[in-house]
Amino acid sequence: MSENDDGYKIVADNRQARFQYEILETYEVGVELRGTEVKSIRQGKANLRDGFALIRNGEAWLHNIHISPHQSTIQAYNHDPRRTRKLLLHQQEIRKLIGQVEQQGLTLVPLKMYLKRGWVKLTLALVRGKKLHDKREDLKRKQDKREMERIIKNN
Repeated sequence: MSENDDGYKIVADNRQARFQYEILETYEVGVELRGTEVKSIRQGKANLRDGFALIRNGEAWLHNIHISPHQSTIQAYNHDPRRTRKLLLHQQEIRKLIGQVEQQGLTLVPLKMYLKRGWVKLTLALVRGKKLHDKREDLKRKQDKREMERIIKNN
């Protein structure tokens, strides 16, 4: 958990998604959560790694996100760690996303979860899968950049 310069507290980050996908657009969305889920998120017990979003019947749903059950809550009141959660988006954003996801074959992936003024927010990205050669190209570019910085620093 880290504090961002804008006052956001980043709770979970999906760094793997930046490697696996080419990010085309990002959206800040709210998530419909239960009380025990919010408590667990505040403790940093959320995992976005395998998560994705789908649009069904004009609503956006977040699948496969793991939020650990809250420790000091009775099990009967706790939540299912991998339940499907509703995303809070404006209707025009959902309409725009429907077109892009269905026609262009793009995917919606969560990049990071953070607390903003007490609310749990999610950065949702519209992505296209990278091919293996694209991943290699990115790694090579990163290594070249690091080498250049190292040379500049030593001079």
